[in-house]
Amino acid sequence: MPRVSPRGPKPPEKPNLESKTAETVQPKVKLEVITHKIDASGQILGRLSTGVADLLRGKGKPTFRPNVLMGDKVIITNAKNIKVTGTNKMVQKTYYRHSGYLGNLKSNTMADLMRTNPKLVLLHSISGMLPKNKLRAKWLKNLEIYNGEING
Repeated sequence: MPRVSPRGPKPPEKPNLESKTAETVQPKVKLEVITHKIDASGQILGRLSTGVADLLRGKGKPTFRPNVLMGDKVIITNAKNIKVTGTNKMVQKTYYRHSGYLGNLKSNTMADLMRTNPKLVLLHSISGMLPKNKLRAKWLKNLEIYNGEING
């Protein structure tokens, strides 16, 4: 007859879960950077901005990962000829900037910016459609905007 301890039978041992955890392996991906040249004349601001934001992030690539810089370069020409939908958007839409000093909030309407520097309107729209994280500045470095045609 087997001996039984006075404390009763032993409880079953717990499995060691630390040794069974799996690591996530991300395969190395060869990054191909393509330069896209887009003519913005006659195109709608918002629709163009969403397409450019997707190209900068690389969302159309089958190897897309949101934490890796794998987007393409984008060159936009004729930013001054872009169209905006909406009846009063050129007058009502306001862009604000602040220097950090008290009472130094400055504002411009879209019509003023389109008259002085139209590429800022497009840049502001595209940057607003990118995720707000550390890669945003790197994505925007792959973007070139020209008010007219490129010479050469």
